[in-house]
Amino acid sequence: MQSVFTLARLHLAALFFCGCVIVGIFVAEWFRVLPSIGIAGVAATGLVYAVSHRRIAHKQLWPVFGSLFLLFLVHASAGFHTTAANASAYYQDLVLQLPILGLGLGFWLLPALPSRYLRWLWLLLIGVTVLAALGATINYLLHAAEINESYYRSKVMPTEPDHIRFSLIITLAIAAGILMLEHRAVKHSWRIWLGGAVVLLALFLHMLAVRSGELTFYALGGLAILWLVLRKQQWKRAAALAACLLALPAISYVAFPTFRNKITNTKEDVSKAKQKTSSEGKKFSISGRLYSYKAALEVWRDNPMLGVGKPDLEDEMAVRYAEEYPEMTSEYYILPHNQFLYNLAAFGALGLLVGMVGLFYPAWWARRKQAPLLLAQYVSIALSFLVEYTLETQIGLAFVVFFLLLALQGLLPCADRDPVWRPA
Repeated sequence: MQSVFTLARLHLAALFFCGCVIVGIFVAEWFRVLPSIGIAGVAATGLVYAVSHRRIAHKQLWPVFGSLFLLFLVHASAGFHTTAANASAYYQDLVLQLPILGLGLGFWLLPALPSRYLRWLWLLLIGVTVLAALGATINYLLHAAEINESYYRSKVMPTEPDHIRFSLIITLAIAAGILMLEHRAVKHSWRIWLGGAVVLLALFLHMLAVRSGELTFYALGGLAILWLVLRKQQWKRAAALAACLLALPAISYVAFPTFRNKITNTKEDVSKAKQKTSSEGKKFSISGRLYSYKAALEVWRDNPMLGVGKPDLEDEMAVRYAEEYPEMTSEYYILPHNQFLYNLAAFGALGLLVGMVGLFYPAWWARRKQAPLLLAQYVSIALSFLVEYTLETQIGLAFVVFFLLLALQGLLPCADRDPVWRPA
């Protein structure tokens, strides 16, 4: 079997399936099964290698990959106290969480991908992100007046994937592009194109004007400045980067109506945060989130250790909404837009602790290693968790787990002799 399923062939298959995941994130609206095909393919490739070569490539690193399985176990444990009426929702959630098992198992069993494959995958991410941004921009130009006005109502321009995940992907693509330029990981003739892609994505991120992505973008920019000052003593480059980060919002405010309208909407949103009317909860995203946070905390206080279980969370939230905000009708009820609070209410303090330890343990394992892409992904994950339940959607879960494991690939033992930078 080894002569048929050679490592080179299996690596090539894994490259293809990883590409399916990346492209699938962007086309899931039209080809919803593509990300699942990629995830299943990665898992199958790892299993074929383990069976045909009779070894587990990263056997000693089982805590790093096994820690991610804790996330799945937290969701599975909800079955012990899920009501019969929500049993189908419980099984649907287990299916939703399967990428954790498939991707974790596949990358654990299969030897680390060659450096050139990792570079190709990150370049694929950048390329597909640019294409998606161009498509959204064209649609915006065709409907500019309507879309500009929608920003006053806490809406944004249509994108694929959804605007929150897309803004985080853009930020990660920018980070990958800058690191490839810094490490000269692409041919000289490609550098101008890659640099142009990074600039275009940074401008589009501000035209899109999604708070999650911009918060992550400036957080990573701040970390880069600190790195240049404290570790490299490159004061001029740090000053130049700081100047760019200060200039971008000013330029965007003048150039992009969407950016100006989002600022206006955010100011009004904050001013309405103390109001409880259903119309305000619907129109303004920040105030609506605050209501959901308060309701989620009430759910947790009644079930502090184990929570109510994810399948029953919506029903329990509805009860607390009716108690806390009787003037708000059910059409305005939302689940807590905060992954930490979501897990706290759904799985209790114990579930939150186990799940977050499982997710962030690889960061602890890599704490002394040079892994800027892994750091960028973890910053993106942590900040997105503050304003969204990122892990509770197909695209959000695929984004978090896949790109976390892809960044980890660059840190795994590998016989690759490639002298060019290995993305990690």
